[in-house]
Amino acid sequence: MPDTPDRHSLRVVSDISEIAPGDWDRCAGTANPFVRHAFLRALENSGSADGETGWLPQHAVLQDARGAVLAVAPLYLKSHSFGEYVFDWAWADAYERAGGRYYPKLQAAVPFTPVTGPRLLARGDLDPDAQAEARTALARGLIGIAERHGVSSLHVTFPEAHEWDVLGRCGYLQRTGLQFRLDNPGYDDFADFLAALASRKRKQIRRERREVAEQGIRVHRLIGSDIAARHWDAFYAFYCATADKRWGVPYLARDFFHQIGETMSERVLLVLAEDPQGRPVAGALNLIGDDTLYGRNWGAAEDHAFLHFEACYYQAIEFAIERGLSRVEAGAQGEHKLQRGYLPVTTYSAHWIADPGLSDPVADFVQRERRAVAEHIAELNAHSPYKQHG
Repeated sequence: MPDTPDRHSLRVVSDISEIAPGDWDRCAGTANPFVRHAFLRALENSGSADGETGWLPQHAVLQDARGAVLAVAPLYLKSHSFGEYVFDWAWADAYERAGGRYYPKLQAAVPFTPVTGPRLLARGDLDPDAQAEARTALARGLIGIAERHGVSSLHVTFPEAHEWDVLGRCGYLQRTGLQFRLDNPGYDDFADFLAALASRKRKQIRRERREVAEQGIRVHRLIGSDIAARHWDAFYAFYCATADKRWGVPYLARDFFHQIGETMSERVLLVLAEDPQGRPVAGALNLIGDDTLYGRNWGAAEDHAFLHFEACYYQAIEFAIERGLSRVEAGAQGEHKLQRGYLPVTTYSAHWIADPGLSDPVADFVQRERRAVAEHIAELNAHSPYKQHG
């Protein structure tokens, strides 16, 4: 095709099931569970990410001359900007006020998942040069797909830094953001982690954990076959209750949680909290990568002081230390995480916009925004909770 080298071809599939799980996962690898075939299939099969919800799958598959899959990208035709966590509402509003049509657009992402991970998924058994070539061909091929669809724009959100560089070289506009992450340098246990913090932060965490226990709340960590259907039903109720309070739309369907429980149970950590009567009252969903624990969704049926911090942050830290995981990714937003040991890290996105009338001002904006993000991260790091900065 004209947008890839002659020895490559690029096809688009409208259902992840059209790609053999083995072919996809040889490209996805094992490090990041969100780009696995099973996770994306659960999103589609549950009706969480499909044409009805405004996430029409258009996955890109790069093949060699013999038809072997070299690289893939999770890609969706979007009719809105919900569930992305890299906000372009102002771009859409400005373009439509000027007489343009912003939607539909293309989004290379994992739906409803603000987690950095591979987006240009090249097969792991290729040599480094062949992987680099495949990623470049895929990045250019995505623009070709956008042009053939006649969309306003193409957005690659939360790629890894090296992919962001590739996308920039292929003409995408480069944007940054920030999230919070806890690095585990090899703590022996949670007490060892606390010892690394400044005294005031250490006392604060101990007090918060003590107050949860004094309320009679018991917190359980469930993995794999320990998670039964009733646990997923309880968690889904918490998830919906919290969605109703915060943003009004529970993006993920009940069946999504049951499906990942069936197909990815060894990658799931479900933290459930019970009140003194043994009734589940809150929960936190995490996914387990090769060296990272990813905090994802939180939900609660009722409010208990500091329970959110216990279930989402402290249990995650303890688990990561026990498993020897290198880091805990805490997800989008929340500068309160800084006080609990999570430090700011840069996140990335890349954007191709067809109309220079929109692309040029956006290019100026993201350049200024990158400087502001870097300054903000430096300012946050100056207030690190760790001793060496205290």
